[in-house]
Amino acid sequence: MNNTNNPKKKRGCFRNSCLGLIIIVVFFAGGAFWAIRSSHSVPDSFVLRVPLGGSISEIRHESAALPFLSSREALSLQDILFILDHATTDERVKEVLLDIGGLKTTPAKISEVRQAVEKVRRGGKKVTAFLHSAEDSDYLLASVCDSIIIERGGFLLLDGLKAETLFYTTPLGKLGIAFQASQWKKYKSGIEQFVLNASSKESLEEINAMLDEFYDDYLTVVSKRRGISRDHLQAVIDNEPLMTAKRAKALQLVDGIASSWELEKTLTKKISRKELTDENDVFVQASQYRSAVDWPLDSDSGESIAVVTLSGMIIRSAGETATGVAEGIDVETLRNSLDAALKNKKVKALVLRIDSPGGDALASADMLQMLDSAAVKKPLVVSMSGLAASGGYMAALAGKTIYAQPLSITGSIGVYALKPNIKGLSDKIGLSRTVVTRGRYADANTIFKPLEGEAYSKFVAASGEIYNDFVGKVAVSRKMRVSQVDSVAGGRVWTGSRALKVGLVDRLGGLFDAIHAAQQLAKIDPAKHPKILLYPAEKTWWEFLRPGSGSGLAENILVAVKKQLFYSILPENQFASMEAYYNILMLTGQLHLLAVMPCEIIIR
Repeated sequence: MNNTNNPKKKRGCFRNSCLGLIIIVVFFAGGAFWAIRSSHSVPDSFVLRVPLGGSISEIRHESAALPFLSSREALSLQDILFILDHATTDERVKEVLLDIGGLKTTPAKISEVRQAVEKVRRGGKKVTAFLHSAEDSDYLLASVCDSIIIERGGFLLLDGLKAETLFYTTPLGKLGIAFQASQWKKYKSGIEQFVLNASSKESLEEINAMLDEFYDDYLTVVSKRRGISRDHLQAVIDNEPLMTAKRAKALQLVDGIASSWELEKTLTKKISRKELTDENDVFVQASQYRSAVDWPLDSDSGESIAVVTLSGMIIRSAGETATGVAEGIDVETLRNSLDAALKNKKVKALVLRIDSPGGDALASADMLQMLDSAAVKKPLVVSMSGLAASGGYMAALAGKTIYAQPLSITGSIGVYALKPNIKGLSDKIGLSRTVVTRGRYADANTIFKPLEGEAYSKFVAASGEIYNDFVGKVAVSRKMRVSQVDSVAGGRVWTGSRALKVGLVDRLGGLFDAIHAAQQLAKIDPAKHPKILLYPAEKTWWEFLRPGSGSGLAENILVAVKKQLFYSILPENQFASMEAYYNILMLTGQLHLLAVMPCEIIIR
């Protein structure tokens, strides 16, 4: 007799438990295969090949790579810095080959990699740059190497630097979409792309000042390293920007011309005294070398320093990004990183590494509060990477000492608010609505009409209050008068060298300078090398796939695969600066108060 209240359970391998077991077995098998392929050993004598290209993210943004899929994400800046630091004293590394192509990153990041290369050269190792079809950023980095080899058949395009801003006011207006904006103050120009059709004089003033400094650094470094005059270099840029490999060699801009095979053959013969064959491989890829050394640095001390990184747009929660794979740092991730570092008794000091244009103003304030609390418990030093502006600068205020690269972009102390209005669009398509409210302002903050009267006044006042709070925080942290802070705030953007002069940072230097300063503050024996712990900690693939936090195994696998596809199709996050605007326009349609850098300066 059938019991309708207790139906028989389905049998066979289509039950959830059995399917889950099959999936786990497949992943373990894939992981074993991946582990076998990933050798952690390197030869006793080799050439370290370091690929350099793209935007060079501060840290890796993949939560984890699936065991059967290799990571599509390029080396991060911290990967590059730690790898080159290891190579400086590693006797197995006979030479370093920088394979440079398609760099599109900030001036400060190029500068910090340059400094790391120069340290390798001071350690007695030769560094060769191999250029493909190269542009200004590629050549700027290559110029600090012992020699520059350009690929046979390649070209050199040295056409100088430019800054370009796109304005969306007119095209969005044709669709019936408009924005209302509140700007504190006139140099906080991030709103201009949505309310103007050309840059304001204040925005042009800022951009010109930064370009002048970047261009001066470019001409100075390249002319000095290549032994040519600034006038000669500038004449090439102005009169002969595009040249063949042969012409570049004739102008003494490169030292040699070779195909990739020819270069490998030459270096193999030099290192091994043998001809190039499949068995005689003297090259070790940077990713393989990373797995073969104590990461991130060798340590001979039981004490540790935690490097906590803020990278990307500052957001309130991880679920706010539009794509689910975009770069960014949220409040909970920072909290978890700080909690882990503070609970670890071996961690004696913190280094806050910042590469962020800012983001959500309230999230930035929450982060500063957490960092201030952490700094009371353990010494905290700040290191600015390519960008530490607006909300990113607010986070830096927690530091006992703030380090910046001379070309780091910082400051941008200001706030703006954008509110979308699609009334024109709704009228065009005939979209109507019936609204029933309780409360005077219940329908004020809708995307279907602009703010008016007192509602608009409150909108403006809200961003003004946040600006005054921001300025007050800077005054307290930097021991400056409010009026003094206001004179360098108002949205003004500063390079690290200029920020030092106006009191917004304390010293010029890179990540390792900040680590050494933290070691001194923690009173760790200067003769010792403390262990470096990196936060947010990288998850293993198993931790990533493990169900939890409301996500199932299948969903986590889907996200991981989507990340792999994302980096294959669009390896660079080209729209990072537009992420917050996309959220405003397409996701929430609500008012956002932002403390964001108004533009990105990229050398290419």
